[in-house]
Amino acid sequence: MGTFISQLINGLNQSSILLIATMGLVIIFGYMNVTNMAHGSMIMLGGVSAFILMEVLHLPFGIALIGCFIITGIIGMITEKLLIKRLYSKPTETILATYALSIILTELVRIKYPLSQNVHMPLPGAFHIGRVTIPYYNIFILVFSFAVLSLTLLFFRKTTFGKMLGSVTQNRTMTECLGIKTSTIDTLTFGYGAGLAGVSGCVLAPTTGVSYDMGSTYLTDTFMTNVVGGIQSFAGTAISSGIIGEGRTITAGFLNETWAKIIIFMIVIVLIRFRPEGLFTKERR
Repeated sequence: MGTFISQLINGLNQSSILLIATMGLVIIFGYMNVTNMAHGSMIMLGGVSAFILMEVLHLPFGIALIGCFIITGIIGMITEKLLIKRLYSKPTETILATYALSIILTELVRIKYPLSQNVHMPLPGAFHIGRVTIPYYNIFILVFSFAVLSLTLLFFRKTTFGKMLGSVTQNRTMTECLGIKTSTIDTLTFGYGAGLAGVSGCVLAPTTGVSYDMGSTYLTDTFMTNVVGGIQSFAGTAISSGIIGEGRTITAGFLNETWAKIIIFMIVIVLIRFRPEGLFTKERR
């Protein structure tokens, strides 16, 4: 029983990180309809930024979180301006271009940091409930992930920018006729999604370290979580991240990581077979 509870708590930690990473994909893939194969690299750049800000510049973790969001957000906006803008409505070219960008970013980081870099734990220590140990940092990640989810929902549903984004998503031509500069909306939206990916890399850095390939695993997981939850559903993403994160962690605790991935993939295949639009879908006009 103690093993199950420990794995359950560890699963919450993995689910929380997966939620933050996938929210960026909900925005880019779901709202903007851009298949961004460089999303994992944005997570990696967030981790690298966290290492530089915390270990090289010795800045506090809170400043590093903000810095990672800004840095990866700016990189995302530059990517949209120079690359993605020319490839809208060209899904095949977008996949190839963003995959090439992912390789370039990964190799550039590997040149500078070929080995894994350690980032100190910002909240050391843990408390104990019987034989179960719960690190303080795991609690922070759980609370922080839902705070980011809440702020993102408020931003996209209650602000003027969010309403303009909804208009662009539903009818771009009519939105342009109303005088709204859709190109600016696209750039800022892509930057926000990339910024969230960077934040997830920053949060992940103290637990796994920073390496040039740290985002590759999460690329598959984020796309899978997004599709299962519904590509435009933040609530669905929250639930699917819990299902996938908890399911994989608990299964790995009793079997092994390989079997955990196989079982989760099989469950996802069955879900997509019967619910191809995800667990939660957004009605379209």
